[in-house]
Amino acid sequence: FGSGVGWTLYPPLSTSMMSLSPTSVDLIVFGLALSGISSFLPSVNFLTTIAVLGVTNGAKPWCLFTWAIVFTAIMLIGTLPILTGGLLMLVLDLHLNTQFYDAAFNGDPVLYQHLFWFFGHPEVYIIIPPAFGVISQTLSTSAGKLVLGGPSMILAMGCITVLGSLVWAHHMMTVGLETDTRAYFSAITMMIAIPTGTKIFNWLGTYMGNPFSTISLDIWYALSFIFLFTLGGTTGVVLGNTAVDVALHDTYYVIAHFHFVLSLGAVIG
Repeated sequence: FGSGVGWTLYPPLSTSMMSLSPTSVDLIVFGLALSGISSFLPSVNFLTTIAVLGVTNGAKPWCLFTWAIVFTAIMLIGTLPILTGGLLMLVLDLHLNTQFYDAAFNGDPVLYQHLFWFFGHPEVYIIIPPAFGVISQTLSTSAGKLVLGGPSMILAMGCITVLGSLVWAHHMMTVGLETDTRAYFSAITMMIAIPTGTKIFNWLGTYMGNPFSTISLDIWYALSFIFLFTLGGTTGVVLGNTAVDVALHDTYYVIAHFHFVLSLGAVIG
């Protein structure tokens, strides 16, 4: 029947031997650990290769796809160990009688949510930057010129990387966070729209500086990505407001928000 604990593996259900299948929980954690290792090591490889070859500081310092890979690798290296630690404590609670997430023994199940989402939110910003790089390259090649504002595009990706790693608790607005904490996470969440808007503006500027070409398929892909990403980002800003977030919690509005960006945007990229 599977584990029956959902894709987030929240305790206390996932740390109880009374759950549907504790063995399935073990296998899920083992699979996630393998996935983490197979993402962490290539990230180190990418950064080392880029540093040795000097791709980001040579004659072509504005290669946006390379920079996208750099920021992606940095986020993976920074957040995967946190997730691994959270999952390790989950297995220890399940099998070795520790109480990291057991409130009856002074543990805290919300701690797991913090550890999970500290990786879980940067993860969505890990998925999308390679698509940023591909779309930038597509528009640059189709237009026959460099992307408008290359340095600002790199800076925007850097800002998205930093801000995206500081907003994890907006996934946890209904667990009883303090008002000032929720205000902080709301504000930083909406601030991500600023560098994102910079990227949209520069992409459109790159495209509109040339005669409109709707013949090539790659232009259609690029414009589709920009449209869907803008729609997904707009719904994200709406959901960034705490009151709206709580009101729309577990609704199809949230499903639509991240599927516009990921299932449509990232796949097109």
